[in-house]
Amino acid sequence: MNYSEIKYFDIANGEGVRTSLFVSGCRHGCPGCFNPDQWDFTAGKPFSREVQDKIVESLAPEYVDGLSLLGGEPMEPENQRALVDFVERVRQTYPGKSIWCYTGDLLDDLRNPNSPRHTEVTDRLLAAIDVLVDGPFVQAHHDITLRFRGSSNQRIIDLPATLAGDKVVPWRDDPQFTSHVMVALNAKEPAE
Repeated sequence: MNYSEIKYFDIANGEGVRTSLFVSGCRHGCPGCFNPDQWDFTAGKPFSREVQDKIVESLAPEYVDGLSLLGGEPMEPENQRALVDFVERVRQTYPGKSIWCYTGDLLDDLRNPNSPRHTEVTDRLLAAIDVLVDGPFVQAHHDITLRFRGSSNQRIIDLPATLAGDKVVPWRDDPQFTSHVMVALNAKEPAE
């Protein structure tokens, strides 16, 4: 597998400060995609052990909240196979840090053993992810006010809770961000 970019100290692709890995390769071809250069599986550089070690090291500081996987498409079958051991390593090394994954696939397709998107490692990979942002980017549903997703059809899923039950459980954002209005906490009312 190749990767196109690594962003350290990223605050746009998941909650808190993160290291974000942008893998190469995507067959979805969503119109309006923000990363069409990463559709090519040969774009970027090899995802070597040295690169993996550097990412794992970048997650060590207490102020780093976790790892985000983006693309390209992390859930392309060949990318799943290349990522699973690495993601399980991150989970084992930092059990208190979150792992987010952005995919143009739907969770139902990834979990369906008859889907071409489901591989022999899909269940292992999903079990190591905390938050899955699923669904293709749809230009007609693009909304810049949305947090952590590009279009309103995309879901932000609490993956452990979802996998433990039989229905999709949405990830719960801090209530301060649900209305798109900033509210001062513990602010005193102005004197009249």
